Amino acid sequence: MPLPFPGPLAPPLSLQDATRELNGWIELDLEAVAHNVRALRDWVGAGVELIAVVKANAYGHGVAGIAPALEAAGVERFAVVWPSEAVALRDCGISRPLLVLGHAFPGDAQGCVARDITLTVHSLALCEAVSNVAKDQGKIAKVHIQVDTGLHREGITLDDAVALAEAARRLPAIEVEGLSTHMANADEPDDSYADVQHARFEEAVERLPWIPFRHVANSATAIRRGAFRWEGVRLGLSLHGVLPPNSPGPGVRPVLSLKARLARVSDVPPGGGVSYGLTWRAGRPSRVALIPVGYADGWRRSLGNAGSVLIHGHRCPIVGRVAMDQFMVDVTDLDGCAEGDEAVLIGEQGGERITADDVAQLAGTISWDVLASLQSRLPRLYQRAGSVERIG
Repeated sequence: MPLPFPGPLAPPLSLQDATRELNGWIELDLEAVAHNVRALRDWVGAGVELIAVVKANAYGHGVAGIAPALEAAGVERFAVVWPSEAVALRDCGISRPLLVLGHAFPGDAQGCVARDITLTVHSLALCEAVSNVAKDQGKIAKVHIQVDTGLHREGITLDDAVALAEAARRLPAIEVEGLSTHMANADEPDDSYADVQHARFEEAVERLPWIPFRHVANSATAIRRGAFRWEGVRLGLSLHGVLPPNSPGPGVRPVLSLKARLARVSDVPPGGGVSYGLTWRAGRPSRVALIPVGYADGWRRSLGNAGSVLIHGHRCPIVGRVAMDQFMVDVTDLDGCAEGDEAVLIGEQGGERITADDVAQLAGTISWDVLASLQSRLPRLYQRAGSVERIG
């Protein structure tokens, strides 16, 4: 049966009915979202805001479905990187404070001030644009300033940050609400450079004691460094249920599963090859199954002849190259495999689990990359206890 148009479902559909005729799809566990908010709040302690970072389509999870679930679970603030992401988030109904962490142009002030979106400012020209728009709209616009303490990416030097904050403070219709920085090696085995950066940030705080809201910690820093939490922590990957490397912490639950239905099961004679280049050849009479997900969906081409998927609770190895729209797995040792059976690429089946970290290791990348690369052709089904509440 065809899926309904994207949006909330009333009444909900069962997962079985919703996925019966889907080639590939993503399931998002809304109960896991609420659990992760509770677990991380308990970990970081009282009096610290949870800033839900939902950039890059909520790390591939689908921001239109994940952000409302996070808001309902009680996060105090949201953050994205581009102003356009913030506008889209506000337009889909998110009402909590919303911060743009990345670069903005003066022309972004009009739409952002109108929607009560807080910009991170880096220049007097941007501050003046925000001030003028806010004055025209009869508002007080909040802004944040990021200090570059050693990442040398975004942010401005300490002296420039102090000068900009004092200049913005004198402009009408502006409140300098926040001061931030970003750690360079938060999830490395040796994160000691964070001490150097934090000392530089503390100097900024000493010179700008009147700025009330300070935030430096991403997921890894928030988990590993209790003294670096300040008034808020920026949680992205961890809220989505994946802990950063070298960051043992609360028992978060993965929110995302990637699944597909077998499109074909066929025989391959000894010596026969599969997929482009015939890079895998059968060493015995074999059966292979076609998974209708490919690199156009974010399933990496580098996963060819590497890794496995779960079918009937068993690991079946990927064979041959991953193509744009499909790849093959060897199901020779699996009895009763047929078209329409469910395959799990990321997630759990029959007590076995494949994680985003597992896939990332095989692909030579990181879990952030694996998740954020998942494309829009894959429908996103937001479910709670097996009932799909929203399609995205």
